[in-house]
Amino acid sequence: MKKLVLASVMALASLSLVFAPMLRAQDSITIKDPAEFNSYQTASQQSDPTAKASALESFLETYPQSVVKTAVLDQLIDTYQGLGDADKTLSAASRMLQLDPSNMKAIFISVFIKKGQCGKTQDAQACDDAAALAQRGLTASKPADTPAGDWKKLTGATYPVFHSAIALDDVVSKKDFKSAVAEYTAELMLYTDDQTKTTGLQDTLLLAQAYTQPGAKDLVKAIWFYARGWNFVPASYKPTVEKSLEYYYAKYHGNLKGLDEVKSQAALTTFPPATLAIAPAPTPAEKIHDLLATTPDLKTLALADKETILAVGSREDANRLWAVLKDKDTQVPGTVIAASASVIKVAVTQDAKASHTPDFIVNLKKPLEEKEIPAVGYGYKNPPMTALVGVYDSFTVVPATDTTDAAAQIVLRDGAIVPAEKKAAPHKPAAGHRK
Repeated sequence: MKKLVLASVMALASLSLVFAPMLRAQDSITIKDPAEFNSYQTASQQSDPTAKASALESFLETYPQSVVKTAVLDQLIDTYQGLGDADKTLSAASRMLQLDPSNMKAIFISVFIKKGQCGKTQDAQACDDAAALAQRGLTASKPADTPAGDWKKLTGATYPVFHSAIALDDVVSKKDFKSAVAEYTAELMLYTDDQTKTTGLQDTLLLAQAYTQPGAKDLVKAIWFYARGWNFVPASYKPTVEKSLEYYYAKYHGNLKGLDEVKSQAALTTFPPATLAIAPAPTPAEKIHDLLATTPDLKTLALADKETILAVGSREDANRLWAVLKDKDTQVPGTVIAASASVIKVAVTQDAKASHTPDFIVNLKKPLEEKEIPAVGYGYKNPPMTALVGVYDSFTVVPATDTTDAAAQIVLRDGAIVPAEKKAAPHKPAAGHRK
């Protein structure tokens, strides 16, 4: 989804208001050298931004230890920012931090630019740099000459962006989604509900995404924050957000019933209320139990369904089905995975076929001759086509892994290959018979 860049504009506007009185204080510093004073005045009063930047840089080269060096670097930050030159803005901010490591404006500008680089290039170093500077900003002390009211405005504008930068680093560089959730949450808690509809909207959606990731997965909260974002994104973004919202809601709940109510609730507040309740979809075991309860004759179930019940059903339901199947004949339509004169291993379900794993092992009653052994990949059908049959003997549950679902491996005894039925020869009329 395209990003909604709103926080930066608000924060930068707040920075300009807060730093204005500080700059006036710096401008009151007396420059004793007349030539230095004139050079500073000339550079500062340039009306053309490009000329001003050049003059300020020249001043710093000529007077590297000037008492107004901080003020000059501050002007350079603003000038390069106005020119849209991110690299030179970052350079000026970095030089400011060498002079004043706790300069909140330089910290913020650096975080803002490096966070943008992190999001655009996914470069781990840029992400780490942004996060480290953001952490410095969060722990910086109020300068003695900064009024408490101005500091409150400044931190109110910058702290959310600092938390956002740390969260992005957690996601991109560290893959620590639990920490990302904590940082995005801390950010959104600094905003009012109205601010999260605009300034905090992008990170509301990133918080939703983080809640779907390993180590932080909480689909109820992911659904809530996707719903919150869906309510306030521009119309052109709604289909993209809604796609994710509906996917995770259906995945958790089983269908889309009740989603509109969640959307309505999410429009009212940033964080989910304690009363939020979304019923989870039935578990596979619960679905299997319902299937068995509504199937009068369990022998009529499809072969793949029987295997699924044995694999993921409750012990009680699996045993109930096995009591019906044990020692009964069955056909085994599937693809040969391996075969010998005495054993044919077959994949029946789509998952088994995809992974080339046998889920049915048929021990033959009579050994096959060499020419009768089926080739790997051969497909058995149901009669009247060539079929493989056997008698249910035992089964073993194969636990799920990171890449495969749980399955059952079923062993049959007294197996045999049933040849395809030969088609009857067409009837030939007797000699001399006329129609």
